[in-house]
Amino acid sequence: MLLFVDYIAAKQVIAPALKGLVDGPSTLYAQSGTVLQTAINTLVAAAVESGDISTDIEPIDLLRALAGVSNFSAGPGWEIGAKRLVNILIAGSRPHKPHSLQ
Repeated sequence: MLLFVDYIAAKQVIAPALKGLVDGPSTLYAQSGTVLQTAINTLVAAAVESGDISTDIEPIDLLRALAGVSNFSAGPGWEIGAKRLVNILIAGSRPHKPHSLQ
């Protein structure tokens, strides 16, 4: 996800495709939406299998979060804030360990 922020910074063209995917179907970005959905499903499945993220994470939710990050890329230095948000997403996506009552 952090690399994706770097990619968005370098290739601003992906932001409209993400927005189209999250906002609803768009004929202009229909093929991109399928590619992005397949990619996020594959990445989340691998992360769940490896135990890196919780089993209750929905791939589309992470994609929506990335779309949100990409839509706020107008100001200088936005990448720093975007990476902070990604770190929050990653931390919140980790499997929850039961708390001990010691």
